[in-house]
Amino acid sequence: MEKIKVGIIGCGSIAKHRHLPEYAMNNHVEIIAVCDIVQERATEFAKLYDAKAYSHYEELLGNPEIDAVSVCTPNYLHAPVSIAALNAGKHVLCEKPMATSQDEAKSMIVAAKNSGKKLMIAHNQRFVPSHQKARKLIENGEVGKIYSFRTAFGHGGPEGWSADGKESWFFKKSEAFIGAMGDLGVHKTDLLRFLLGEEIVEIGAFVETSAKEKADVDDTAVCVLKTESGIIGTLAASWSYVSKEDNSTIIYGEKAILRLEDDPVNSLIVQYKNGEVAKFELGGIQTNNSGGQKNSQVISHFVNSIIHDTEPLVTGEEGMKSLQVVLAALESNETKRIVKN
Repeated sequence: MEKIKVGIIGCGSIAKHRHLPEYAMNNHVEIIAVCDIVQERATEFAKLYDAKAYSHYEELLGNPEIDAVSVCTPNYLHAPVSIAALNAGKHVLCEKPMATSQDEAKSMIVAAKNSGKKLMIAHNQRFVPSHQKARKLIENGEVGKIYSFRTAFGHGGPEGWSADGKESWFFKKSEAFIGAMGDLGVHKTDLLRFLLGEEIVEIGAFVETSAKEKADVDDTAVCVLKTESGIIGTLAASWSYVSKEDNSTIIYGEKAILRLEDDPVNSLIVQYKNGEVAKFELGGIQTNNSGGQKNSQVISHFVNSIIHDTEPLVTGEEGMKSLQVVLAALESNETKRIVKN
């Protein structure tokens, strides 16, 4: 079978640590193009992966050999670049958050439909083994009725991860649009929807900038969420956790409590009502400080969806629903009201 020829648009940290190495590990893929507005960065990765370097994404999309692209740009470019790629007949894997507005997200979905190409949003939390196991336990009734939850995603901030350090686009509203809530919170809105199998219908939120003085985006957000069946819980997203990263979720059910990524060894702990405890070592979640799974499964899932012509687990529609919760949190903070989603 002929290999899928891939181009990466944006050669920052997410491309360097996830997309490029995971495509390179995939036997069905050949990386043939990389693009970054910083010419040296594109050239460096082009040499490393024996690909062609571009400094304008329009030129890369004009290459008829390319079958699929990863969009790893700053947030404000996710929609325009993805739409241009879909219109150019390329499959698209877009980083999260997929867009900066619902209208942009809808335009991406329409472009995918019109082109007949795949659009997948890179929400890797759905592929974490503990999260997949927890979803099965909830689905098969082992946890009983779900009463509540709490989830958090926080670390010391993107300056320790981003290719541009403290000067990163992550801190600039014009390029990022949203801070920790879009960087980390959207991962958790997507995870909660995936785990609970329900939509989040009401949102109340406090969204602040308290740790990053020079940032003009949020760095700490705490939300109260309610699902369609009435499950209530909290979500925290923050760049102000100065020690170890927190990427944990706890589900409180009628028959058991599920603790996901809350323990350094056991990625899932099930505490049953009758006192029994089940511990699962399933391999840790991916973190920005290496460790955890070496493969996010996102790339392989995207590639398989192209090969087998199947719908990806995180479609444009799914990405938009997770984004809508984040947009509602921003609205709640601004209006000081509970927002119906």
